[in-house]
Amino acid sequence: MTKVAALGSRDHGVAELGARELAAVLRVNQIVSRHRECATLLPPIAKGLAELLPIERLLVLVPGLSEAPERVYDADGSARRPDGDDQHRQTLLARALADCASTVAEEGMRSTVALPLLARGQCVGALGLVASAGNAWDAYPGKLLDDIAAAIAVGIDNCLGYERFERMSREREVLLEVNRAIGRHLHRDELFGALAGCLRTIVPTQRFGIELPIEGDQLQGHLLTPGGAAAEPTQATVLPALGTACNWVLQNRAWIVTGTRAELREEFPVTFDVMERERMESLCALPLVTGDRCRGVLFFMAEAEGAYRHLQRDLLEQVGSAVATALDDCLAHEEVRRLRDRLAAENVYLQEEIRQDHNFGDIVGRSPALLQALADVERVAPTDSTVLILGETGTGKELIARAIHDRSPRRGRPLVKVNCGAIAAGLVESELFGHVKGAFTGAIDNRDGRFKLADGGTIFLDEVGELSPETQVKLLRVLQEREFEPIGGTRTVKVDVRVIVATNRDLKAAVRDGTFRSDLFYRLNVFPVTVPPLRERTGDVPLLLTFFMERLAKKLGKPVTQIAGETMRRLCAYAWPGNVRELQNVVERAVILSTGHVLTVEESVVPSTVPGDRPPAAVASPAPTDGAGTLEDVERRHIHAVLEQTRWKIEGDGGAAALLDLQPSTLRSRMRKLGLSRPRP
Repeated sequence: MTKVAALGSRDHGVAELGARELAAVLRVNQIVSRHRECATLLPPIAKGLAELLPIERLLVLVPGLSEAPERVYDADGSARRPDGDDQHRQTLLARALADCASTVAEEGMRSTVALPLLARGQCVGALGLVASAGNAWDAYPGKLLDDIAAAIAVGIDNCLGYERFERMSREREVLLEVNRAIGRHLHRDELFGALAGCLRTIVPTQRFGIELPIEGDQLQGHLLTPGGAAAEPTQATVLPALGTACNWVLQNRAWIVTGTRAELREEFPVTFDVMERERMESLCALPLVTGDRCRGVLFFMAEAEGAYRHLQRDLLEQVGSAVATALDDCLAHEEVRRLRDRLAAENVYLQEEIRQDHNFGDIVGRSPALLQALADVERVAPTDSTVLILGETGTGKELIARAIHDRSPRRGRPLVKVNCGAIAAGLVESELFGHVKGAFTGAIDNRDGRFKLADGGTIFLDEVGELSPETQVKLLRVLQEREFEPIGGTRTVKVDVRVIVATNRDLKAAVRDGTFRSDLFYRLNVFPVTVPPLRERTGDVPLLLTFFMERLAKKLGKPVTQIAGETMRRLCAYAWPGNVRELQNVVERAVILSTGHVLTVEESVVPSTVPGDRPPAAVASPAPTDGAGTLEDVERRHIHAVLEQTRWKIEGDGGAAALLDLQPSTLRSRMRKLGLSRPRP
C-alpha cells in the first residue's frame, strides 16, 4: 500500500541512530560544507543519500532561488523537470506533498515523505523523498530524516545567503558603472554608449534602448549599442507615439512586461509590428522619471518567450532612476549647448553686420517716389507677409528690408541676411538650411543654417534670382510648410521665420525663360515694394550728398564742411547709373582727397553727362555757407537757390517744382514748413 507522510506523523522517539544512518547524516554535512551554490549542492546530496537510503527521487522546493525554485533529482544525481504548475500552490509543504503524490501516481512509487527545511527558525523550503518500496520509511527513525532535512536546510540557507550576497555585489557594481557613466558623459552618444555597456549585463536582451518624446506626437527611439573609446552614434528611429507600448508607459508612468508579442497586438499595434519584424517575443518597458517629469522610456526586448518572468524589479528601479537622472542632465546640457551655439552664431553674425559698411545708416530723401516706397513699408511691416523688394543695384534694397524688420513685431529677434549671389552654388543649401556631421567632405560638425538662426525673426535673401533650381525647390517648401531638412539629415526642422527677398533681376522674364520657378515667384510676390533709382529722385541728391559728406568727414577725420557750387551742380545733374552706392563712393573718394573745408569732385570722376542717359536737369547749387548745418538747413538753402534761379516761378516749364522733381503742391508745403516766401519787391 502506498503511503504519503509528512513530518509530525512520525515517531521521534525510536531507537538511536545506527552506523548506516549516521553515515548518511555525515555525508550530507560533508557535501554541504563544500558547496556554495544550490546548483552544485543538491545533485551530490541526492546521489549520496541514494547510496545509504532507499531513495528513488529527491524533490527540493526552494522559492528563494532566483531561478528554478523547484528541482527534482534522480538517485544518480541527474536533474529532472518537476511536474505540476507551481503558480497556485500556497504552502511549501503542501506543494511538496502534491509533487510527491504526483510522482507516486505517475511513476509507480509506493512510499513518499515530505519534510520542511528549517534554518534559523525559518522555513526556507521543502524536501520530498520518494522510494519504490512500500513502507520504505517506517524502518528509519524520524530523527534521522529530521537531521538530514536540517543539514540540507543549512546548506540551502547558506547558498541562498551567498546568492543574495553575489546578487547584491553585482547590483552594486552595475549601479556604480551606471553612475560612472553619468559622471563622465554629457553628450548623448557618449552617454548612451556607456549606458549600453552597463545595462546589457543586467537584463537578457537582444534589442534595447531609450524612447524620447518629440514634437508632432512622435517618439524618437535610440537603440543602444556599447561604444568604444570614441563616441558611437546611437541608431535613431522615429515612430508615431499612438499605438506604442512606450507611449503608454510614458503617459501612465507604469511598467509593461509581456511574455509574448501577441499580448500587444490589439492595444499596441505599432510595437507589435516592430517586434514581429525584429522577431522579438518578450518586452520590458519602464518609465524614466525625474521629479514630476517623465523624460522617456527604457525598454528591453528578447527573442525568447517569458524572458522577463523573473525580473529583478528592485534593481531595475534603481537603474531606471539613475538613467533618468543621466538623461535629464544630458538633455539639459544639450539645450544649454544649443542656446549657447545659437547666441554665439547670432553674435558672430551681428558682429559681421556691424563691420560691414552699409550703403547708408538711415533713409534720406523726400521725393514722391521714395515716399511711396516708405508708405508701402509702413503698410506691410506689422504683418508676417513675404515681401519682394525690387530695384536696381545700389538703390538701398537692404535698407528697406531693415526698415520692414525694425517696424515689425519681430524686431526683438535678428534680421539675418544672405547674399544668394555671393555664395558658391554648392554651398548655398548648406548656408541656408545647415548640414549634419559627415554630410559632405569638410562637414566635420553639425551646423545650423541661416533659416534656423533666424527662427523667430526675419531672413533677408538678397539676389534671390541667382538661386539654383534645386535650391528654389527647398525654398518653396520652407515658404509653404515652414520646415526643411538639413543636408545629410533625416529629421525635419520647423522654423517660424518671416521671409523678405530682393532682386535686381526681372523675375517675370526669368519665369518665362524657365530659369526661375513660377510657383516660387508667386509665393514671393505677395507684397512687392519697388525702390526707385536715384535718377528718378534727383531732388534727394543734395540731401544725400550733404549726409554722406558729414558722416564720412567725421569718420575719416577730415575738416570738410561745404560742397563747392560747381560740384553740387554737376553731381545733381549726373544720372547716377550706380545709384546711391555710387554716390556714396564718389563722396568718400572726394573726402579722402580733400585738403580744405570745401569738397570738390573732378569732372573726370563725375562728368556732366553720361552717354545714353537723359540730359541733366538745370539744378542750381545751394548758396555758399560757413557750415553745412542740418539736413533741413541744406534743404532750405537748396530750395531757396532753385527758387531764386527760376525767379520764384513754381509751376510750369522751367518752374522750381519741375527742377526739383516735386509736385507744385508738395513744393508749396515744403516752403511753408521751411519758412520760405517770395521777397516783396
